[in-house]
Amino acid sequence: MTTEIRRLPDVLRTRAQATPNRLAHDDTQERLTFAEWDRAADEIGGGLAANGIQPGERVLLPISNHRAAAMVAVYVGVMRAGAICVPVNPRLAVPEVERFRALVGANVAITDAPDLTAQLGLTRSYVLSDVPRDLGALPDQGAFGTGDADILTTSGTTGRPKGVVFSHAELVEGLDGIDDSAATTMLHSLPFTSFGGCHGIMLLPLRFGTTVITQPKFDPDQFLGLIEAKRPTSLHLVPAMLRLLLDRFESSAADLSSVRWIFTGTAPLPTDSARRLADLWPTVRLINVYGMTEGSTPVQTTGRTAQSKPGAVGTAREPGDVEVRDDEGNRCPHGVVGEVWTRVSHARRYWGDPDATAATWQHGWLRTGDRGYVDVDGDLILVGRSKELIIRGGYNIAPIEVEDVLHAHPGVLDAAVVGVPHEVLGEEVAAAVAPRPGTELFEADLLDWCRTRLAANKVPRAIVIMPELPYGQTSKVLKRDLQDVLAAAVAVRRANG
Repeated sequence: MTTEIRRLPDVLRTRAQATPNRLAHDDTQERLTFAEWDRAADEIGGGLAANGIQPGERVLLPISNHRAAAMVAVYVGVMRAGAICVPVNPRLAVPEVERFRALVGANVAITDAPDLTAQLGLTRSYVLSDVPRDLGALPDQGAFGTGDADILTTSGTTGRPKGVVFSHAELVEGLDGIDDSAATTMLHSLPFTSFGGCHGIMLLPLRFGTTVITQPKFDPDQFLGLIEAKRPTSLHLVPAMLRLLLDRFESSAADLSSVRWIFTGTAPLPTDSARRLADLWPTVRLINVYGMTEGSTPVQTTGRTAQSKPGAVGTAREPGDVEVRDDEGNRCPHGVVGEVWTRVSHARRYWGDPDATAATWQHGWLRTGDRGYVDVDGDLILVGRSKELIIRGGYNIAPIEVEDVLHAHPGVLDAAVVGVPHEVLGEEVAAAVAPRPGTELFEADLLDWCRTRLAANKVPRAIVIMPELPYGQTSKVLKRDLQDVLAAAVAVRRANG
């Protein structure tokens, strides 16, 4: 029997018919073949419909990766009920989740965090073990349209999170047949509630037949053990995770020979991490992906020359899918910093925010808010978010340039640089760093390190050493959470001369 592919659940049906016994998901506690995934989604879809879930209704999914296999079944099951999935990280604070719930108008949740949902303004909340199942009540799938499929939160690193809407038509684009070109195994630890985890990894089995293994919570030593036990061919690690993994690599006795590719993203990869990976694991190919919730993934780095450039995220392919433009919307010459625009094949929108939608997506292009330039080799070099660019005494300073120098220090695990207000200069440079485990750092030593590697105006006025930096759900540093403590540190430094 052939299934017409119109909506995302149709892709799962086709997979289950073609390769029913192939393993799709393994969260180290529960495993799902394609046939098991398909049947569970049918049962959940029927159960939700029988219990009053309406087509187009938004269903909140605050589910952690400890129940990743259950999450994938619920995700497709909600769609088979005709409803819209709203994944949300259960680690967010209650007020954050409540604001987003109110924004999208969700009155129902399915969760493994009942203490969280009990504090929200919901009509109904199901824990995973109590999700209604009724195979006989599954609605006619052909009756549903190809409109809204899910709503994903943006990372919220520079402002209040918004909801980006994705349609079934967009999610199934190019999935009108079985593609086993990447029918390999990937190990990761990204939350399925984020864009990269949800669309980038959770749906890989549907797109390419990949088996996805999910570590519920990242631990570098256990991650190395899973590589040996599960034999994945590829890994997906955000830069902070990769740095921790490399620290353990040399002392590990695990057999890591199965790994052929490492994918990383969410932020530019520090150049010292790319160099260390090349030295420690020369048989592995590194791919650094640049993309975001609002847009597609237009560029990636694959060559070591590009990866050794601070801020490099891939070949820009100008003119084409990526352009760097000035404030008037004109393309910038090579080497000139501007805003990065990327082409989008499907119109997206922010839920309930037409003004922000109009400002972000324009005539088939996404204004990313990232600042960057294309160098002479055609590589796209990011210098930071538009709101993160530091203007000190009239000179633009890219935080990423200072961060790259700090990352190169042997005792630094992670670093973040922000601008803090200054009544004369406009802004001053300040930094927060987290030490590697077992390492003691001193501000004076770090400042000396920077002075020998940066122009004087780029050297941080103050460096605060913290046990760990604040991270969002995609492991990006939440720079807004550092503003007050760094401003205070700079004020103390200036008061003391």
